[in-house]
Amino acid sequence: MTQDPATSASLVSFAAYPTMLSPELPAHEKVYREMRDLLLFGELAPGQAVTIQGICETLGAGMTPVREAIRRLTAEGALEFLGNRRVVVPVLTVGHVNELIFARQAIEPQLTIRATERATDADIAELTLIDEALDVAIAQGDVRNYLEQNYRFHARLYSMADAPILSALADGLWLRFGPSLRVVCGRVGTENLPDQHHEALSAMRAGDTQAAAKAMREDVIQGMEQVRRALAETTRD
Repeated sequence: MTQDPATSASLVSFAAYPTMLSPELPAHEKVYREMRDLLLFGELAPGQAVTIQGICETLGAGMTPVREAIRRLTAEGALEFLGNRRVVVPVLTVGHVNELIFARQAIEPQLTIRATERATDADIAELTLIDEALDVAIAQGDVRNYLEQNYRFHARLYSMADAPILSALADGLWLRFGPSLRVVCGRVGTENLPDQHHEALSAMRAGDTQAAAKAMREDVIQGMEQVRRALAETTRD
């Protein structure tokens, strides 16, 4: 692949993009997870071309693990192969968002029920700390940190559910809407972003599985509805 100067210039430098990955991970897995983070938190924008050379420079990685990561992410639908060796970040349509809303509201309430049934005091305390960091990001208008803490909250909930198939499905969906969510958050600002985590946590502390599931379903729908409205407005423009 030839390097797209505009693409490489728009990517954040690896030094400015901290990672909490274990140094024991194999190089190919480490690069894959770093690229996932770039997509999850919108450092790669919808429609943006992705080149091996550009990612190598961004992550300080070799060509072989980067090529493998691009292959894996393309297979997962997080990247799109357009032919002529061009790979881009997919651009969501309103139809795509409709499917994502359907899938997330079917899966995540079930994960929340299972997580609530299994939650220990330590689990809820950890979720609470993540949510407090999320509140700080909202108050400070820190979109990047909001996206990371929001994802961490949901991912921790998934892990508590002890449902690997459902968790993998839910987690994979984030790669589909992460780049677009960053764009929407940048437009509306953190003060206008949905957050039903407080309600979910209160229900979990009370052991109320249905109330916790309802809170997370509303959280999912509110967030995805913002993405859908933004895409609809862009289409009209």
